[in-house]
Amino acid sequence: MSTPTSLGSLTFRPLDPLSDAELVHSWVTHPKAAFWLMQDARLQDVEREYMAITAHPHHHALIGLHDGEPAFLMEHYDPRHVELVGLYEPLPGDVGMHFLVAPTDTPLHGFTRAVITAVMEKLFADPATARVVVEPDVANTAVHALNKAVGFEIAGRIAKPEKDAYLSFCTREQFRTAQAREAAAR
Repeated sequence: MSTPTSLGSLTFRPLDPLSDAELVHSWVTHPKAAFWLMQDARLQDVEREYMAITAHPHHHALIGLHDGEPAFLMEHYDPRHVELVGLYEPLPGDVGMHFLVAPTDTPLHGFTRAVITAVMEKLFADPATARVVVEPDVANTAVHALNKAVGFEIAGRIAKPEKDAYLSFCTREQFRTAQAREAAAR
């Protein structure tokens, strides 16, 4: 699936835990990725983490490409089996999501918004996906604004072992409404 944007084409490929580990390690240990909670991870830690994700039947990792070059990371998961087990009552069609834009010395205005939009489009391209679920750290104000811009609504605060988070949901309709609102504003 390719998402053309005014900033270029965004595509996805499966993450290879061995060949992508060095690249992903540089992303998740960068200061801008503090909310990814892997600041002190060693290369072997990243390899191990993504080998486990790749082997898990309910958790998937993808490398996002910008005009063919690695530029972001996306994970999606079934919250009935991963990440949010026991923290809320999942509905049929719920899909959990994480994304991380690679650090860069030459940021493109609007790129992160284009990435989250492409991620949401990819998730909703599956007709079985009814609602996307996220659980960002309560202190991550930048991602809260991005989530709101694409249609997420905060349902409440939850305590995870590693953080306090805002459990947030976005239905297909909420996403489409947010997209229409953005298009009308242009």
